[in-house]
Amino acid sequence: MVLKRKPSFFRENWIYLIGFFVLYGCANMQRPEGGPRDLTPPKLLKATPPNMTRNFNAKEIDMEFDEFYKLTNQYQEISISPAQEKLPEYKVRKKNLIIEFKDSLQKNTTYVINFGKAIVDVNEANAMKNFTYVFSTGPHIDSLSITGSVTNTQTQEKEKDATVMLFPLSKDSLFYSRKKPSIFATTDSSGNFSLNNLAEGKYTIYGLKETSPNKIYDNEAELVAFIKDTINLTTDTSNIQLKLFVQEPEKFRFIERRFDTDGKILLSFNKKLFNPAVKILSPAELDNQRIVEFSNKNDSALIYMRNMDFDSIRVALSDNNKPIDTVVLRKNRKESFSKSVNISFNLTTDKLKPGTDLQIISNLPVESFNTGFITLKEDSAIVRNFTIVKDTLARRLLLKYRWKQNVGYTLEFGDGAITNIFGNKNEKGLKTFTIDKPENYSILTLKMTVPEPGKSYIVELSRDEKNVLRTDVITKNTSVVYNNYPSGKYTVRVIYDNNKNGRWDSGNVRQKVMPENIWVYEKEITLRPNWDAEDAVTIPKEPINP
Repeated sequence: MVLKRKPSFFRENWIYLIGFFVLYGCANMQRPEGGPRDLTPPKLLKATPPNMTRNFNAKEIDMEFDEFYKLTNQYQEISISPAQEKLPEYKVRKKNLIIEFKDSLQKNTTYVINFGKAIVDVNEANAMKNFTYVFSTGPHIDSLSITGSVTNTQTQEKEKDATVMLFPLSKDSLFYSRKKPSIFATTDSSGNFSLNNLAEGKYTIYGLKETSPNKIYDNEAELVAFIKDTINLTTDTSNIQLKLFVQEPEKFRFIERRFDTDGKILLSFNKKLFNPAVKILSPAELDNQRIVEFSNKNDSALIYMRNMDFDSIRVALSDNNKPIDTVVLRKNRKESFSKSVNISFNLTTDKLKPGTDLQIISNLPVESFNTGFITLKEDSAIVRNFTIVKDTLARRLLLKYRWKQNVGYTLEFGDGAITNIFGNKNEKGLKTFTIDKPENYSILTLKMTVPEPGKSYIVELSRDEKNVLRTDVITKNTSVVYNNYPSGKYTVRVIYDNNKNGRWDSGNVRQKVMPENIWVYEKEITLRPNWDAEDAVTIPKEPINP
């Protein structure tokens, strides 16, 4: 018998394998890496029936786009006006979008389908903003428009990606009933908007900067805007100015209420209070030993209790001597808390601002301190002519001394130098620091000119929007002087304090109360080291709210 070698699988099928790998490689071609990022949203190539069709009688619309796309939140983003009881069905077929109507259309009516940000490309999620498809079941298409802009009240800057909503006057209550508008537009990068293909009639208009994209004002942290007057639309209307603001909540509530790990009670509120106060209702005997700190904005409180031997506590909050609310907090009677003494200081990168006291800040209120256990050294020499006093803030001590330049200071704490209200004492430690150079600070003088003497204006100096360094109330032409401010860039804004309460007051949409106007000085002020700066600031006359 003659034995023949069996051909291998690879020899016999090599040509098929080569073809397989070629085809597989072609089928899995990837988009080349690098290159400019695609910033172009999908574009409509063709619609059947075409956009702006009159005498429309189709049951569905077929839209073809120039690239593959996806729908996002279509039942939140897409709206049809007039609204239909049965929503259309949206079907994605490759590059086409099929809209099937499930409800009958009214006769002789202009319909506007606003797609919001529902249509985005597949790769980069670029949204096709403010895209609308318009048709009429009769021979006429409504063609009136409303245009304008949206501004942030606090910053006075134009707001992009804000939603502008239009309601027929007869349906204005829909805004308050948390219903999505059927007529809306999104502001562009310059804060401008355009509402088109509108019928004659009376409308109300609102602006909204959302925290969640549902086109419903359902969160008190969202920015909202409105104008007082009804828009009587008979011709194209332009220059509508909407000013966004955070509305002060109508009802007070506690946002947070808890015991922290060190035993203090934290209460935070949903609105700022004017003159808040706290009282312990039960156990009533604890009320005379409470220590309370309110935040600078009066929107939170810290409550320290010397005696923690209770399982529940009932706290009453009032403002301007009027009761607001009560809250009950519970814990285990023998629950343990971390009551150790931790100390911090008012130093910036271990430098103390010249001409200021050194603040010794405890994490818990200070019951007592012993200066015999506290040593201050100037370079290596011990100094004794310093004093330490309690500040009005129960957690803070002030160390007073005539500081010198170009020397190093060391502050040493012996065991038990500071005792907090729970009887806990600090452990041994030290802090080194120097005195910052006076030439790193400047003096700024603002020569303020008011438009109407006798009226109240609040001048705020800040380094950023959220960090107001100082507030001054003026009623006449005057100079406001800022001594020893570090070099950097500063902004000035002015609140038109109409009710003369020394603070900015928000508005109320339901009551049609506008927020107090704010003006931002257009010039950014630069303070240079060891420099006296002076600026003449002329406050313009307050604008009239629409």
